[in-house]
Amino acid sequence: MKITGHECVELTGTLTGYDDPQAFYEDRLAIPLDVYDEFRETGAEYLMGSDDVMTPYVDDEEIRVTQTYLRIRTDDGLSGIAGPIDREWATFVTPLVDFLRGRDPLAVEKLWDLMYRHEVHGRKGKTMKAISAIDCALWDLRGKYYDEPVYRLLGGPTRTDLPAYASMLGYSTDPDDVRERAAETKAAGYDAQKWFFRHGPGSGTDGLDRNLALAAAARESVGEGYDLMFDCWMSWNRTYTERAVGKLEQYDPRWIEEPVHPDRVDQLAAIRETAPFPIAGGEHEYTRWGINELLRRGAVDVIQADTFWAGGITELNKICALASVYDVPVIPHGHSVSANVHLSAAQSPGVSPMVEYLVKWNEGFQFFLADPPEPEDGTISLDDRPGLGIVVDESVVEKRTVIDSSGT
Repeated sequence: MKITGHECVELTGTLTGYDDPQAFYEDRLAIPLDVYDEFRETGAEYLMGSDDVMTPYVDDEEIRVTQTYLRIRTDDGLSGIAGPIDREWATFVTPLVDFLRGRDPLAVEKLWDLMYRHEVHGRKGKTMKAISAIDCALWDLRGKYYDEPVYRLLGGPTRTDLPAYASMLGYSTDPDDVRERAAETKAAGYDAQKWFFRHGPGSGTDGLDRNLALAAAARESVGEGYDLMFDCWMSWNRTYTERAVGKLEQYDPRWIEEPVHPDRVDQLAAIRETAPFPIAGGEHEYTRWGINELLRRGAVDVIQADTFWAGGITELNKICALASVYDVPVIPHGHSVSANVHLSAAQSPGVSPMVEYLVKWNEGFQFFLADPPEPEDGTISLDDRPGLGIVVDESVVEKRTVIDSSGT
């Protein structure tokens, strides 16, 4: 069996059930660009995408979803699928698949190494995202070839049900709304939830007070002894973080996430050294080499590398092994629950204790999937479909367009 080519197929559909499409995303998170007034003043529309990215967007008062899926093809008719990915990733996928054409698709270790060595200028960023997507598609293909779910090929499962924490990106950060939503989420069976701070240093003292009000409302709602996490999305700086940490301690966070820009590793390590609670990070880092720097310099208590960004399943498996040496858990960023579930289910609970589930985000992200992995009573149960279990629900596809392809 040999790789013969690929195609990137764009699917379009309509997400229903909202009286006001503009209110799908109620609020946004702080972003690094908020240091500039022109960006800080934008609202939830930042999260509302367009027809070339994965997030839902409003078109003629309808919530539209346009997403791209990658399919790797072989000469015996077997194929592997991964996604969704942004449309722009196709540009980076094509030359890589061309490079792999004619090779054995089951030799994932060699193929990953070939792509990494070939793309020496793409060790991070969009090229590595393309490598990640190809790697995940090849694991899906491998599972279909052996007629086994990927978690079995990785050595699992270590358990059949994975705890999930609710990630509240896109929900209102108004304290009254936070109290209501946090209580609802706890009642839904989640044992942990993560809220996203809306403000950074550019918003001054008033913004910090609003962040603290969010944390206070969440803690008041769920009570003591319940895990709460807070995401700064790399939008703070060291001074602001150290000021905030002292005030956040009273709300007993399980962790705060990415307080500073990912390149400020020394700052992150200094924050972790003095913070009275754990620091999480690594979402915007790439490969085992990038993660090793965070671990070696004592910068994080939790690793959150993204399966679809940091190198795919092949590389995340190595990252899990590396992190286990430092006794630092890996909880992959929730970009692709399908891939993350298989990866985590093959790890010790001590290595990968739970899965991130972006509650509102996944309404759009998993829109085209039939029977996607979704929590019930706060846990995601494994299924035994071969590969990654990524199956498109044709009933919601209104338009299908091949935006890129190569070979046969």
